[in-house]
Order: sequence, then structure tokens, then C-alpha cells
Amino acid sequence: MQSEHITTPRGRVFLWGGAALGLLLVAALLTHGFGLITPQRDTGAGPPAMIRQGNRIVVPEGSPLRQQLVVAPAPSEATSDLIVLPGVIEADPARTAAVLAPLAGRILELKVALGDRVSQGQVLAIIDSPDLAQAHDDDEKAADSAELTRKKLERQQGQFKIGAASDQDLDQARSDYVQAAAEYTRTQARLKVLGAVADTGQRTAHLAVRAPIGGSVTALSVAPGNMVNDPTQPLMTIADLGVVWVTALAAEKDLESVQKNQDAEVRLAAYPERLLAGKVLFVSDVIEPDSRRAKLRIAFSNDGYRLKPNMFATVTLHGPKQTRTVLPTSALLINNDRTTVFVATAPWTFERRTVETQLEEGSSVTIRSGIQAGEQVVIKGGILLND
Repeated sequence: MQSEHITTPRGRVFLWGGAALGLLLVAALLTHGFGLITPQRDTGAGPPAMIRQGNRIVVPEGSPLRQQLVVAPAPSEATSDLIVLPGVIEADPARTAAVLAPLAGRILELKVALGDRVSQGQVLAIIDSPDLAQAHDDDEKAADSAELTRKKLERQQGQFKIGAASDQDLDQARSDYVQAAAEYTRTQARLKVLGAVADTGQRTAHLAVRAPIGGSVTALSVAPGNMVNDPTQPLMTIADLGVVWVTALAAEKDLESVQKNQDAEVRLAAYPERLLAGKVLFVSDVIEPDSRRAKLRIAFSNDGYRLKPNMFATVTLHGPKQTRTVLPTSALLINNDRTTVFVATAPWTFERRTVETQLEEGSSVTIRSGIQAGEQVVIKGGILLND
């Protein structure tokens, strides 16, 4: 015989009440999660990392930044200015000659080419010049006139001794001879200047143009068959490149640190591994109007002719040693295109200071202005204070 369970009204009340209590308990667990879902509030807040007071930054006690910032006094060292200047190789003007044609004419033969090395007195070109033929004729006439007036003077001297000639006749004969002899001397000197051989009986219109100095043909402006009419226009240029100049341009602000006999180092773009050491020969007293710079020159021996005119160079000059403030590069920060550092004005109180740098060598930099030696500077971790 089966028995049935009959729920009374009082039982139903207990049933619904238990269900409601279970729902409240589940909701409490979901909401609070025994403290796992919603974190408990931290009632004890730590100090801020830093406090800004106008243009100053204060790192309070207990700030983690105090463990990361390194502050040290700015040291001073005896350093010399390094002035880096652009330069170019040039031929020494005192060893450079423009070859001019002394007379007008036509180029019959050109005996050298661009880049050839020639010796002093070597024939460079042959010019057919009617003016040279005229110079020979003038010399021959002057020689005849000098000989004629000499004989006439001798006759007058003989006649004067026997009383057959007057003083006036003798003086006139003497004057004629002096003038004729002077003209002959002039024509001889002209032939010598032209490079023609005098007193050999050779009368030619062919003029040999010779090298005034030994060196290399660095410029050539004529060819066989060309007419030469302008005596001021060079036929070619010869430069002795055994010694060359490195010409650098120094800005006005650097002139105070540049002087004669100063040590100089030169590097060439063509030979970057080669370092040339020399001394400044002279510094120009004139500022170039176009570049607003002064020229200075350093001479170098050019064995092997590896140093060629118009090669670009970089010239480094070492100035006199001066005591300057030096900082590690880790202390420098860039702020709005300015180079800055943080300086401690009081314990754990810093202000940003703009500095002007002059020279960087490895991990240190020379400070031109902005801070003084001995000031406390953040040399590490300053980036944490940066904006």
C-alpha cells in the first residue's frame, strides 16, 4: 500500500522561504565573491613619484625615483678646442706657371698632352710666327747699322787727329754709333726673350715655346692648327705638384682659435684611412666676401702624386688647452630642440637647465655654457624627470 506525501500550507511557506534564502545567498557570493572579485580598497596610499613646483621638480622621501636617479658634481677637465673645417687640395701658386705665347702665330706642333710631366726648358709647342721673322730682320738690320756706324766713327777719329774733321763731325759719328749699338743690343735681347738663337745665321719664323718650370701640365687650351692672337691667354698651365696646399675656410667665430704654426690634421674623402699631420702655414688677413670665411693653408709633400688638386678634405685644428666643464652624454636630454640637463638646486630638488655643448668625445661632452663645474647634475635617470 503506497503512501502519499501531502504538503500542508505551513509546509509550503517553509519551502518558499528556504528557496528565497538560497537565492540571496547565491547573490551574495556572486557580488562579493568572498573578497576575490571586488578588491578591497587600499586605505594607505604611498607618496607621489615627484612633485612639480613651478619650474622645479621635487622628489619626495619614499619616492621610487630616489633609487633610480644618480646625481654627481659636474667635473672640469683641461681640454682643447677641436675646430673642424672644410678644405680642398690646391697647387702652390708659387709653383704654378701659366705658359703664354710671346708672339702671335699658328700652332704648328704640340709636343705635350694634358697630365704630362715636363722639365724646365723643355719644348712644349712650335708656333709659326711672322713676328719672329720680323724680329730676326730687325736684328740683322741693327747689326749692319752698328757695324757701319762703328767704321764711320773710326774714320772720323782718324781725320780728327790730322785736323780734317771738326769736333761736331766727331761728336755726330760717336752719337750715331751709340744709338746703333743700343738698337742692336735691344734686338738681341728681344730674340733671347723669344727663345730664338741669335748670331747663328738662322732666320726662321718657327718659335719654340718652352716650359718655364718643371711640373705637370694641369690645363691645356690649344691644339695644332689653332691661331694664337691674344698674348694674355695661356696656352697651358704647369704646376709643380711635388708640394701641395690644403686650403681650409675658417668661420669668423673660429678665427680667435686659429693661428700660424698650429697643429692640423687632414683627412681626405679619397683616402679616409690616411691621416695627414701638418702645421698651418698662414692665416689670411682678408675675409672672403662670398663665404665670409678666412683662408688658411697647410703644406704637404706629395710623393707619388696621390694628393690631387680639387680633392675634398676635412681639416681638424687643435686649439690651446682650457679648463672646461665635462659631463657624460647620459646627462643630456633633448627638450623642444634644446639640449638640457637637470641640476640639483637643493637636496632632491631639480630644475631644468639649457646648456651649449662644444665637443663630444666618446661618452663625454664638453659644456660651453649653462652650468658651472661643481654643480650637482643628474647624470643618470634624468629621462624619468623629463616631460
